[in-house]
Amino acid sequence: MKKLKFWGPWLGLSLVFGMAGAWLMQQWQAGAPTRAVQFVEGGAQGRFANLGSAPQNFAQAAEDASPSVVFIKTLSQYGGGGDDYWSYWDFFGYQRRGQVSSAGSGVIMTADGYIVTNNHVVERADQVEVVLPNKHSYPAKIIGTDPSTDLAVLKIEAKGLKPITLGNSDQVRTGDWVLALGNPLNLKSTVTAGIVSAKGRNINIVKSQFPIESFIQTDAAINPGNSGGALVDVQGQLVGINTAIATKTGAYQGYGFAIPVNIVRKVIGDLIDHGTVQRAFLGAEVLDIDASLADKLVDEDYGGVYVFRVDAGSAAEAAGLRADDIILELDGVAVDSKAAFEEQLAYRNPGDKLVLHIKRKGSTQPLAAQLTNSEGTTGVIKNRTAYSELLGCDLSPLSKVERSRLGVDQGWRVSNLRSGVVSRMGLPEGFVILSINREVPETAQQLEDLIKGTRGRLILEGINPNGSRGTYSFYSY
Repeated sequence: MKKLKFWGPWLGLSLVFGMAGAWLMQQWQAGAPTRAVQFVEGGAQGRFANLGSAPQNFAQAAEDASPSVVFIKTLSQYGGGGDDYWSYWDFFGYQRRGQVSSAGSGVIMTADGYIVTNNHVVERADQVEVVLPNKHSYPAKIIGTDPSTDLAVLKIEAKGLKPITLGNSDQVRTGDWVLALGNPLNLKSTVTAGIVSAKGRNINIVKSQFPIESFIQTDAAINPGNSGGALVDVQGQLVGINTAIATKTGAYQGYGFAIPVNIVRKVIGDLIDHGTVQRAFLGAEVLDIDASLADKLVDEDYGGVYVFRVDAGSAAEAAGLRADDIILELDGVAVDSKAAFEEQLAYRNPGDKLVLHIKRKGSTQPLAAQLTNSEGTTGVIKNRTAYSELLGCDLSPLSKVERSRLGVDQGWRVSNLRSGVVSRMGLPEGFVILSINREVPETAQQLEDLIKGTRGRLILEGINPNGSRGTYSFYSY
């Protein structure tokens, strides 16, 4: 379970527009793609007509959802040397010092064994084991991960499982009752109850190039080990995946955070179908309108999000969006925070058309945009991440969007660090390798060969996760 220390103010204002925007929206809306794997979808009405009203007890909801929540155990290897590692070990030497085990939770999505959990639960894992509520255990394969949302999908070879029923996180309201199911503190099959404390929380905990954070906040007791478990409504329908807690002690202190199920549905479906998330990009960087920014704006109405930058050649530029505009709505949905803006984009696919209602110099107008993928097109993106056993990490080529943001022609991002050369170098997670001894690798294999074939001084130039340039020098022999 990730820990955090973050609090911030929030501002929300509802905005309504006229017939012109509604007409334009109808002309541009696109249908959802057909999934190869279908999830179990819940209905709008169920055992309790009012999702916010508490039943006499939560036994039925817990009974419905518990068979779909699993225990996840992982095992990782790690190596290393002493304080003067390079004096005692060959650069490519490998001393296995021990094993690291950890545990978390997961939720069954299909009867044939697809399971959702947090990326941080299985990150760097060499072995993953899933234990069902009936105590049967299965080895699990990692089908795909998405650090941007901290989600991962696993697959076990089992049949006849009970998939959870998916709810609708857009319908969840602050004050609604929810249950958190998982395996906290190695206490298997635990259920706790609370209410939704807030929605759309951005807590700056996802460390990724393009993080998506719009958490459901709850006061249901969540502890380490609950990560990847289910947050369900009083009907037993999944409304979120438990991910993080706000704590000063490492244990529950009243604030837990879950990824909304509407984001989970999109991300997991993409990982199963394509091996990578088909993320839609508008090409505009937005900021929350906080007190300091509001003081600089002339308009008295501070709803929406402020457009800080529009990328050249992006969908936003093609739509006519400009820096200093204020985006008020996406397809009729008010976006009163950066988290809400990113959440709405997270539901979309490349090629989808939407209408932005914006405010520019005091007047409002609709803009029509067609979203693109990370390469600036509208097609399906293939997973280009390669795992290097020698380097002990995943290698991903920078997308067009990333290259534009970073101002480089090419680069390779390292992630999912395990035992290997990169971890012993001390390169941070998310470091971008630009060159090796001033040679620019064009493929993952070439990058590995350049490091493997170097004898003598090895100089890596790249970009740190915080955006600063970094140079690392080593000696191999």
